[in-house]
Amino acid sequence: MYDLLLKGGTVVDPSTGLSGVQDIAVEQGKIARIEAQVAPQESRRVIELPPGSVVTPGLIDLHAHVFEGFTRLGVHPDQGGVYAGVTTIVDAGSAGSATFGGFPNYIIPQCHTEIIPFLHICQTGLSTIPDIIAEGSIDLDATLRAANRYKGLICGIKARMVSPALEIFGMEMPRLARRAAREIGIKLMVHIGDTEKRYDPTVIRRLLPMLESGDILTHYFTANPGGVLDGNGRLVPEAWEAARTGVWFDTAHGQGNFSFDIGRRIIDQGLLPHCISTDLTIPGRLRTVHSMTEMMTRFLGLGFSLQQVVTMCTANPAKAIGAEARLGSLIVGRQADISVLKIVEGEWTVYDVLGASLSVQQAVVPVLTIKRGELFRPEWGPRPWGWEPDPGPAHFRACC
Repeated sequence: MYDLLLKGGTVVDPSTGLSGVQDIAVEQGKIARIEAQVAPQESRRVIELPPGSVVTPGLIDLHAHVFEGFTRLGVHPDQGGVYAGVTTIVDAGSAGSATFGGFPNYIIPQCHTEIIPFLHICQTGLSTIPDIIAEGSIDLDATLRAANRYKGLICGIKARMVSPALEIFGMEMPRLARRAAREIGIKLMVHIGDTEKRYDPTVIRRLLPMLESGDILTHYFTANPGGVLDGNGRLVPEAWEAARTGVWFDTAHGQGNFSFDIGRRIIDQGLLPHCISTDLTIPGRLRTVHSMTEMMTRFLGLGFSLQQVVTMCTANPAKAIGAEARLGSLIVGRQADISVLKIVEGEWTVYDVLGASLSVQQAVVPVLTIKRGELFRPEWGPRPWGWEPDPGPAHFRACC
């Protein structure tokens, strides 16, 4: 007897080739069966999904900030997680060696969403902004001790290519982060795009050759200095080489590092991102970023197919964090992490951090989230009317 049966959803899992209407049975927190028809009497609980429901592997947000209460940026994990259609959140370096204990002691035990944290190279992480303010902000030995102590929980080391860190350390800062990651045998994630606009934009050409296969470059669509486009709008050659090396490119929207224009230029040149993520923060929620489903809406609007978008927030981020053996795919025997979504047709306008608009005709809305077999229903949504984006001009013409 199964614990839960989802019936009638259209499965979209490009990583396994699953496509079409399938029933999914869950037992003891794992996927027990995936077939076109599973008899309802075989399960203790049956959920008939609404017509048009899209069932995907559990969404993974590769870049968010959920160190709630320890930084002014931190969103409650479940707010951006299971109550928003997301089963796993990668915290992108909110904590450093001096503060990381807050995750296992206070944050992780109090939430349903799985959290996979990166460790900031700065001792205090993002408890203060700016993070690195002096040479003493980085203590490599303390970073190595923390990474060893919490090995298995900490996914990697995070470095931010921003002012004043580069003015204090120069390229020694990312080198120290890389050294820590290599000594422990974990990932390296590097933030590009200086919102203070104070450092040499060509620093990207020195950074990219430092990255190795499996490292993550985040804020790939940033319009700030230090992005991957040169002064003529062309991808720097080192970006192509990094892609050949096996570096993961993540877009990470955030409140200051995502431009539709930059994204289109990159897309047109053919070096597509591997992952999309929110860079969710409290300030970001007040502006342009509320959920992963919003990011999916943006990328559908940019011309990506649903299969591509699903891959960029399931299988690819699972591989990027080295968790593809249990996350990112719908496979019998795997952890039952499942997102049920709805694709709503309409007319909306979405905005990037510069205020540029994009008209979209499809919006992704969360319906249900299953994490390790436990079911969660999304909260009402970030706006008074729910999860759909701001109405576009066509809506106003029709109503006014």
